[in-house]
Amino acid sequence: MPDFKTWTAPPLPSEIPHGDMPGDKVHIGDDHIAKANRVFPALLEKAEAVLQQNPFGRCVVTVCGGSGVGKSETASLLSYYFTQAGLGSYTLSGDNYPHRVPMYNDAERLRIFREGGIRGLITSGVYCADAAAILRELWCSEEDAAPAKVKEYPWLALYQKAGRAALAGYLGHPAEQDFAQLTEIVRQFKNGADTIWLKRMGRSDTELYYENVDFSAVRVLIIEWTHGNSDYYAGVDIPILLNSTPQETAAYRKLRNRDGKTDSAFTTMVLEIEQRLLEQQAHKAAFIIAKSGKLLSYAQYRALMAQS
Repeated sequence: MPDFKTWTAPPLPSEIPHGDMPGDKVHIGDDHIAKANRVFPALLEKAEAVLQQNPFGRCVVTVCGGSGVGKSETASLLSYYFTQAGLGSYTLSGDNYPHRVPMYNDAERLRIFREGGIRGLITSGVYCADAAAILRELWCSEEDAAPAKVKEYPWLALYQKAGRAALAGYLGHPAEQDFAQLTEIVRQFKNGADTIWLKRMGRSDTELYYENVDFSAVRVLIIEWTHGNSDYYAGVDIPILLNSTPQETAAYRKLRNRDGKTDSAFTTMVLEIEQRLLEQQAHKAAFIIAKSGKLLSYAQYRALMAQS
């Protein structure tokens, strides 16, 4: 077992293994390396305790945070460090486990928001033919979630509030994410499975398949996922939260070019709701890492978020 007290970061090759999301782009920078180097000694110490307690000598870590905050890069580095320290590691991307491929999940998110918004207008007694016609125009221009449009159409505030509430009941919930499958994967791993069937999902409906992955030499499973610290699945030993604001994650999502709508008001709303979920779950994190790379206590995290 490596000694966390004397650990030093190994040299990094030009490329290291990363998560198993098809087509995912990983761009490791100095900020990711600084975060990984800062947390790894303490992470290794905690992992050693878990490995000793598990009858198969296995441990599950999750790296969670807002979309685009650098989960893939940081998780890849931590996995590489574990492997170089003699503890085989595998990085699993939770983005493979929504019930719907991205093109359909994006559509479902939008449907839930818009239907919830209309029902809110009906409940408030302000829905009418004129409102329906205006909404159709706003849908075509993708502006129905834009707060700025409320000045022009005051009733749109009711629509956006109700739609946001409906969307918040879907994002990061079992209706959207297959938490049961993640729980089963973690269970198999911690019970010593040599091979596990893992899901692979691209962006279209033809990019869906499973791969039988060899875990015989894997001691540490790292799950990198926005919802990695969720209460809806079980078995994670050490949660790590990479902290960020919605604005920071939106900027990085645009850089990664994972979709063509990263600047839309609707995407901003999604990021804000996901940020709220992360805040609600933050108290469970074993480590919280600020954007600066500083390790934060939960009290420091709360103070920082209150300022922002």
